[in-house]
Formats: sequence, structure tokens, C-alpha cells
Amino acid sequence: MGADAVLTMGRGALELVILLVLVLLVPSLVVGVLVSLFQAATQINEMTLSFIPKLLITVLVMVLAGPWMITLVTDYTRRVMEAIPSLIG
Repeated sequence: MGADAVLTMGRGALELVILLVLVLLVPSLVVGVLVSLFQAATQINEMTLSFIPKLLITVLVMVLAGPWMITLVTDYTRRVMEAIPSLIG
């Protein structure tokens, strides 16, 4: 197994992880900013007011995008497993 193969596999794994994390974090970030703007406008400083909507939107995104995310992970795992014989020699 050459260094190029290891770097390619590592790069693919990192790209996949970044994509999956962004799918979960970006909606939560947007909701957090909107709730913060609402809190600033109304001067309500309740900690759970920002936590609960972010939690709900994260769960909703996981429910809606979960099958797509699982497909990405299984496809990547399948490609890695299929590449093992060529990597060994």
C-alpha cells in the first residue's frame, strides 16, 4: 500500500465527515442565530430558548437527511472494502 493510496483514502474519509457534519451543523447554526436575534430584540435571556430549537432542528435534519447520510457512509465503506485487494498487492 503506497502513500498515495493512504492519502486518498484519508482525504475521502475527511471529506465525507466534513460533509456529514456540515449537514447537521449549518441548520443548527442558522436557527441559533435567528433565536439569538429574537432574544436580543425581546430582551429574553433564557438559556433553554436557544437550546431547544437547535436540538429540534438537528433531530429534524437527522430524520430527513438520515437515509442520504447512511447511503454516503455505506457507499464509502463499500468502496474502501472493494479496494482492499488492490491495496494489498
